This record gives sequence, C-alpha cells and structure tokens, in this order.
Amino acid sequence: MSMNPVTGLTAMSELAQDVLSIQSTQGSNPGPMVRVPQFLFTCAPSLLLQRGLPSTVQGVAGLGHSPISLPTQLASHFGSAGFAPTFALCLAPKGVMFFGDSPYYMLPNVDITRPLSYTPLIISPQGEYYMEVKSIKINDKDVPIDTALLSINKQGVGGTKLSTINPYTILHHSIFKAVTQIFSKELSAIPQVKPVAPFGACFNSKRFKNSRVGPGVPNIDLVLHDKHVMWRIYGANSLVEAAPGVSCLAFVDGGMKNNGASIIIGAYQMENNLVQFDMARSRLGFSSSLLFYKTSCNNFNFTAIP
Repeated sequence: MSMNPVTGLTAMSELAQDVLSIQSTQGSNPGPMVRVPQFLFTCAPSLLLQRGLPSTVQGVAGLGHSPISLPTQLASHFGSAGFAPTFALCLAPKGVMFFGDSPYYMLPNVDITRPLSYTPLIISPQGEYYMEVKSIKINDKDVPIDTALLSINKQGVGGTKLSTINPYTILHHSIFKAVTQIFSKELSAIPQVKPVAPFGACFNSKRFKNSRVGPGVPNIDLVLHDKHVMWRIYGANSLVEAAPGVSCLAFVDGGMKNNGASIIIGAYQMENNLVQFDMARSRLGFSSSLLFYKTSCNNFNFTAIP
C-alpha cells in the first residue's frame, strides 16, 4: 500500500527492485554517479500523484525510519565503506540533500556543519522524527504553554515532529494563540492588517527593517532538552509575504484535536537551515539560519567533479 503524503490518498502498490544510480559528493561538489543494486521501491498508480503535488513530480522519496527508506538502504549498501546512517536537509528553491556524514559545504567555501547544535532525535513507532521542545521564547520572554502538550504521552500524542510535508509549522490551538499574542505584542509598533488565510497574524511589511536574516522582528526560540540549547527562528523563517505589502507570522492553527503532535515543524521554518538526522548517534543537528553565516541552501556548487 502506497500513500500520497500530502493528500493522504492510498492505493495498492507493487514492491519492485532495480538498480539505483545516485550522485556522490565529497561535500562541496557533485562527484561520480554511484550504483545501488537490488534497490527496493514501490510502484503505485499514477493517480496518487495527480493531487496535492506539482505536476512535474514523478515519485516520492521516503526519508522516514523504515527498512526500505532511502537513507536506510543507502546506509546498508555503503556501510562497509564507512557510510554513516545519516542524512541532512538544506531546503531552498535550489536546495540540496546529503546522505552520509559531513562535511557539507556551501559557497563561498562555508562548512555549514560548524554552527550545528544537537538535541536527541526521537523516532516514533511509525518511523517519524521528533525532538523534545521544553518551552518557547519570543524576544527572550517565555510563552505561556501547557507543558503537557510538549511531551509525547502513552498514546503517542503530543510532542514536536519535523515534517517537510507541511509547508508551515502547525501549532496546537492553545500554543498558536499564545505564540501569536506574544509575537504581536512584541511587534506592537508595526500595524497589523487583515489576516491572509491560513495565517492568524499579518502586518504591514513596508514598516519592517531588513537584516541579514530577514525582517527585523522578534526572534522565536524553541528551547530544547537543555535550556542552553535553542533552535532560533529569525525573521526570514518566521514571516512570509502572503500578499503584496503583507507579511504574516508563518505558523498555522492546528485546532484543538489531540490526536497527533502538538507542534509540527514545517518546511518553511527549515528553509536555509541545515537539519541533520543522525541515526547512528540518535541526535538531530540544526544550524538555525545559514543567512547569518553569509550563505544559504541555494549556494551548493553544482559544478561536477569528473
């Protein structure tokens, strides 16, 4: 059974096997193509791709923790050569994904693993990736949150999941309400405008001052397993231009339902951040915005090395 991860539609599929060719890299340029024989994948009806995905999409790469996911099969095949069961996302319009351990470089010769901080990587029974968020701060002020929502209970509900399926971070309604209120209060000097769906707080973007890391707005800090370890979200990842002259807080109200993660970190909040999933060490690495280091995920040198 295969599923479209965006629409949730499922269909019967066929398990198949073929040779996978994939570009190698030493971290800074594409290298020679390498082959993975006996690569397992599923063939699904084309109708699964006809809704919720761009028309050019030919398939979906599974990155979850499962026996036949792409990272698992690559680590299994190349493990004898020291290939680590690790992959890293650097999302952007011309972004890149790395399989295997660092280093990873962006132009101009920036080792983007150097600013990584680490927190324990939690893997759910379904193979999804979670991290422990203890609290949220905005402008160094604590956001009042029911901390019970931040822990995964015995039913597998709650906690903080990472998902590239969701374009923007989704927050449980009570967390969304608190974050929106505190952020708006800290940004009271900027006029609010009518919200643009699906967002809840929008502002006159012409009033923002620009910085290296996006609009000059209050930082949002996800405080992780240790109070000194924080994933800082700058303006480039906290605000999105939803309409001409209108920038909105790029978080979505997930409602009151208690049947999944309380926080789902979406793709927009990961954009131009290096996010490394290290299964060997059971840890998640994150850089915060690479714009702070005068580079971005668009800056991989795609000039191939023979």
